[in-house]
Amino acid sequence: MSTLNALPVTEQPASFDSFNLDPRILERLSVVGFEAPTAIQARAIPPLLAGQDMIGRARTGSGKTAAFGIPLLERMKAGGPQVRSMVLTPTRELALQVTQALRDLAGTLPVRVVPIYGGAPYGPQLDALRSGVAVVVGTPGRVVDHLDRGTLDISTLEMLVLDEADEMLRMGFFEDVERVIAGAPQDRQVAMFSATMPEAIRRVVERRLPAAVEIQVERAALTVDHIEQRALLVPEKHKVDALRRVLASEPITAAVVFTRTRAGCAEAADRLASAGLSVDALHGDLNQAARERVLNRFRAGRLKVVVATDVAARGIDVEHVSHVINYDLPNDAESYVHRIGRTGRAGRSGVAISLVAPREASRIRNFERALRADITKMNPPSDAEIVRAERRRLIEGLKSSVASDLVGSATPLLEELLPELEVRQLALAALYQLAEVKDVRLDTAIDDAPPKWFRELKTKKSAERRPRADGGSRTAGVKGSLRGDSQQARRRAVDEAPVELFLPIGRTRGVRPADLVGALAGDAGIESVYIGKVTILDQMSFVNVRREEGEALLRGGVEVQVRGRMVPISRARQRGDSSGSGSSGSGSRASGSRASGRDRIGAYPGPKRSRSSSESKRFKGKKRKSQGWGGS
Repeated sequence: MSTLNALPVTEQPASFDSFNLDPRILERLSVVGFEAPTAIQARAIPPLLAGQDMIGRARTGSGKTAAFGIPLLERMKAGGPQVRSMVLTPTRELALQVTQALRDLAGTLPVRVVPIYGGAPYGPQLDALRSGVAVVVGTPGRVVDHLDRGTLDISTLEMLVLDEADEMLRMGFFEDVERVIAGAPQDRQVAMFSATMPEAIRRVVERRLPAAVEIQVERAALTVDHIEQRALLVPEKHKVDALRRVLASEPITAAVVFTRTRAGCAEAADRLASAGLSVDALHGDLNQAARERVLNRFRAGRLKVVVATDVAARGIDVEHVSHVINYDLPNDAESYVHRIGRTGRAGRSGVAISLVAPREASRIRNFERALRADITKMNPPSDAEIVRAERRRLIEGLKSSVASDLVGSATPLLEELLPELEVRQLALAALYQLAEVKDVRLDTAIDDAPPKWFRELKTKKSAERRPRADGGSRTAGVKGSLRGDSQQARRRAVDEAPVELFLPIGRTRGVRPADLVGALAGDAGIESVYIGKVTILDQMSFVNVRREEGEALLRGGVEVQVRGRMVPISRARQRGDSSGSGSSGSGSRASGSRASGRDRIGAYPGPKRSRSSSESKRFKGKKRKSQGWGGS
């Protein structure tokens, strides 16, 4: 049972003056553009200033960083050489974002804020820690690494902030988080911000923070009334064309396109770039310098579209994002809300468009029920609609230029041309050349019908609904593809002809079945109901998935994050199969027989080496640990 204390609703203050903050902080808030507290700031700042432990829940873009940043800086305003405050974040992008936000808010305060995160050299981080720092912002893995090395001392820690705690749990970092909490002084203050409250986090809260107040400014963090939501039904193989049409027809200022996997992210970005769009990818395979270049270009407006995975997108905090597009649907409503919360920031409105494969139609309906909101069904823009949108943008650009003072610099050239050409001829020639440069089609004979693949999809759905000669309905035969198969039928599909995946990580790394299922569902986008038997050995694991999902995963060369480590996925070889093709035979699990652990280990994909006699004895006759349906 939860021991959290619900904070009563209070009237939102009209300004930051009511918090009795240091004048330097108030002045800085005004300089950076903070006028009045948001809901989460109004309710989180008072208990944090009073030194209470707190759990805050609010949607992305609600002002959480300032909600903990302002009390943190008020407490740290004297600075000092010892680490007095720490903020833990799930990703390096978010660590850098929080660092910059705290520095902006600190202004002239003598408070040094330093980020430490993985993927960056140790040298500068060690130098910064040795020279004295009051506030550390870091990722759990790198923070624990510094603790192990003895290069980070948290014995003087006064305040610990856990930002995006649910994401840290999903990524397998929560053991590291617990270690930091346990290693800090008993009288330290803890502020946890989490959009959701999974049971694992709640247990930690009840054990470590029994007197914490819980603040929830929006119902289950699922408020999206300020965002226009639409969905487009599209077969998987035509998603890139659908995405291209949406981007070409919408009045986009900046857009974030979400994909499920890194491979899908890179492929979508490449295909859009080849079509001439200003686009780049943001995913875990990029090094830190490349990620920062992409984000800086996007923030500065030099890049219009970013294709990103969920984890990489945690570093995107850009107010002018007008559209979020779900190229691949997330698995649950809360993830959906976190994604589309990237638009509609700072009181603006936004648009969220989801590309929905026929087999995912039931998931969109689930989102509607969970959010109690309508997700409007839309058709893919036709060629004619795209052309009309291009022409609108061209005309708006011309009108904007007319209103600009800069247009006057063209007056001498115009006066030179007017004696030779009529005004109408001159305007026509200028429009023609501008359309050529902007790649805007001027011909009028353009098809106004939806693309062929959408017409075929509609025809197919109509045929499925037509009454049969026996009086029945054809819909029953395709109910699974449009409305979702029953779980029992879907699980049978895993058992009958699975693909067995190999992951080079096992029990020695603390891996549990739930870790593997979570990684495949979160990073690879495989619904948990399509995941079958999970087998975990000391150094490796095997997972059965439905053939369709397994083959698609192997083609994409996806890596997943298991217990904070990136792990490649390959096809498990069967006994007597040197090719790794997974073809069923006498020893194949696909054929229903069970290969022994010894046989499987001897042929796993990976570096080949001879096994010592002691190793052979350990592995001989070793029984493989199995769990059904990913349960632990």
